[in-house]
Amino acid sequence: MKRLTLSFGLLVALAMVFSACAPTATPTLAPGTSVPVATSVPTSAPTSTAAPQTLTVFAAASLTGAFGDMGNAFEAANPGVTVKFSFAGSQILVTQIEQGAPADVFASADHKNMDALVTANLVASDYGDFATNLLEVILPPNNPANLRTLQDLAKPGLKILLEDPSVPAGNYTRQMLANMSKDPTYGPDFSTKVLANVVSNETDVKQVVAKVNQGEGDAGVVYVTDASAQPDLKTIPIPSNFNVIAHYPIAALEKAPNSDLAAAFVAYVLSADGQAIMKNWGFSPAP
Repeated sequence: MKRLTLSFGLLVALAMVFSACAPTATPTLAPGTSVPVATSVPTSAPTSTAAPQTLTVFAAASLTGAFGDMGNAFEAANPGVTVKFSFAGSQILVTQIEQGAPADVFASADHKNMDALVTANLVASDYGDFATNLLEVILPPNNPANLRTLQDLAKPGLKILLEDPSVPAGNYTRQMLANMSKDPTYGPDFSTKVLANVVSNETDVKQVVAKVNQGEGDAGVVYVTDASAQPDLKTIPIPSNFNVIAHYPIAALEKAPNSDLAAAFVAYVLSADGQAIMKNWGFSPAP
């Protein structure tokens, strides 16, 4: 039985050899067709892939959408690079960086927080602005308080949500209210009346947007870009003579784990492609 098995195996092997040596039949093609070309065969030796790198970017919460797209574009242009974002109020991010959190790039919604890092010698070089923004009043989709004008914000009993004064948007909002109080249309006590209606001071603009959208407040003040990203919200525009321009600076950090990559990302944000992304999200260019 064992000998029979070996003989059969030998026959199979010989059959395979003869089959391989036999001429291959040429397939008959229909008129007008051509022999398909194999595309899976490499024409050159495979190139080595770039070593994986992670770029960590700390950015103001109002940059979430724009920088999400920015990160995707930067990764596509730099194979092997992963961009990791940490979005929060600029003041929170500064505290984390000062306490040693590893980060390569910082993008702030104001100069005050960037200057704090400059003073602490935590910024690698001179920083520059890459975008600007403006403020806008947002209302819940159903507008239960029936607010129509900026003057309505001073009505007693309203529930207004703002960012904390330490947050860039919160600081800008209070400057805006002070500007309005200098105009006879609103009166010198306008800012005082509006601030008396504030029921919550949030840590970033995203919190204000979320709570107003859920009806937890009658009104809030956020950036124009945050308002436009929520089409269900109603808005009241703020005239330019009262509004405050938010300036967004960006810089590579002194203790960046990937300093070359950090500089490349800053350059990309300032480039024409990066600026196109910012414009797409409603930001205005820096002067």
